[in-house]
Amino acid sequence: MDLMKTITIILLFFGAITAKAQDTNLVKDTLNLTVKDSIKNLSDISYFSIDTLKIDTTLIDGQNIAFIDYKEASEFDKKWMSSWENNIVDSTLIIQPQDTAGKIVVTDLSTEVLKARLEDLNSKTPFDVAYNPSLEKIIKHYLKNRPQTLANLMGRAQYYFPMFEKYLDQFDIPLEIKYLAIVESALKPTAKSRVGAKGLWQFMYGTGKEYGLNVSSYVDERSDPIKSTIAACKFLNNLYRIFNDWDLALAAYNSGPGNVNKAIRRSGGYKNYWNIRHHLPRETAGYLPAFYATYYIFEYAKEHQLYPQNELMPNFQVDTIAIKRQLTFEQINKVLETDDELLEFLNPQYKLNIIPVVKNRAYTLTIPKYLVGKFVSNEQQIYAYAEADDAKREKPFPKYFETNDKIRYRVRSGDYLGKIANRYGVSVSQIKRWNGLRNNNLRVGQRLTIYPRKPVAARQSSSAKKSTKSKTSSTKSNKKYTTYVVKKGDSLWLISQKFPKVSVNQIKNWNNIWSNNLKPGTKLKIY
Repeated sequence: MDLMKTITIILLFFGAITAKAQDTNLVKDTLNLTVKDSIKNLSDISYFSIDTLKIDTTLIDGQNIAFIDYKEASEFDKKWMSSWENNIVDSTLIIQPQDTAGKIVVTDLSTEVLKARLEDLNSKTPFDVAYNPSLEKIIKHYLKNRPQTLANLMGRAQYYFPMFEKYLDQFDIPLEIKYLAIVESALKPTAKSRVGAKGLWQFMYGTGKEYGLNVSSYVDERSDPIKSTIAACKFLNNLYRIFNDWDLALAAYNSGPGNVNKAIRRSGGYKNYWNIRHHLPRETAGYLPAFYATYYIFEYAKEHQLYPQNELMPNFQVDTIAIKRQLTFEQINKVLETDDELLEFLNPQYKLNIIPVVKNRAYTLTIPKYLVGKFVSNEQQIYAYAEADDAKREKPFPKYFETNDKIRYRVRSGDYLGKIANRYGVSVSQIKRWNGLRNNNLRVGQRLTIYPRKPVAARQSSSAKKSTKSKTSSTKSNKKYTTYVVKKGDSLWLISQKFPKVSVNQIKNWNNIWSNNLKPGTKLKIY
């Protein structure tokens, strides 16, 4: 009996029970056990109710996986999100999107108006926001030459600024420092400078380690939005304790306390940033003006008819989950029906698109809130699927096959490396290495040494070989195919969804691809 029929019978039986027993909507333990036996990998579920439980099955890589959801919990999620969306309209954390059609950025700005506005900003912040010709020049340059960049930054700020403000407030740091991340990284968590600083807050490797940001082959916590923001808050607090001045603290954040102290000495002991500016490194000399220019433009964006564009999702729409076993983005994509682009944006700290599980370290997955319920309710099924998927991956030799298990394969008409590799469960790179091949070209009659992972397939009888040959005589070269050009942000899974009944493995085999990385512009054959 297949899975869906079993579930249907169980639910019908349950309906009959509840019709007779009006006083309860809970299924008896015996029925509960029947359901558990019928749906593999479901655990930690005490009761099932037709009114409270929803069960769906999804076919993933040939496996029927049952997913559950609790209807009441889903309703709670909707109400919670609705309350956020209603309240966020009046929040100063989010710059509300506008219809920008026909609106032209106002670049005219008189010196008198700028002075008045800067004076107003200065009254609201511990920073020394004072007018000077250099600052005016930078502000006007940004407005004239970078309106689109500024609009895009305002769009990205919708996601990052609420997060920044949360931790800046927690560490009692001026909220205006959120604009520093724009100057540092243009709000790109994977941004890397020419000297090796990385992340939203541009930590060097050594400084990052000092403030608890670890870097490994799997993870670079300098790109973790939350952990790097906490580290930046700690670093800035230490700098402020040294200089007792936020302007100098920011200058030291950029060039180091030593360079700021040198500039103070060379200036004759002055401690105002503008008085020591010409003694600072060139980059730091332009650092504070860029910060103040950004601060001014964001605070007076409406006056200049600047509005967010290409908005990302608001930060309140995502949540994090502690991961208990190693998961790849590809596995998560298949289960949650997401894609690499979304997971990479929300989880930029994972260098190889793999979330590891390491002793004494906690790693999390950030996903949209509407998917959190599905993950949490079905965590064991997801891990079980990942375990089964990992079991299919290549295992080291000679643990599984001794050297005498090798075969000599004779290349036939229509053969190509991907086809042969798939037949024996190995990779193209392995066949090339075993046979000293420098390219993918094969000739009919050529002999190849192969150490198969599918020994049954490797020991076909001669009659079976003839049968296989006759079945595959109509090679793919005789079939029609569509040429698909890879676009930026594409993944093999996303492409497979665009073509009915096409799998990722088929695309790999057809195009002799053994990596999930795709370059924009690559042409793929889809049969």
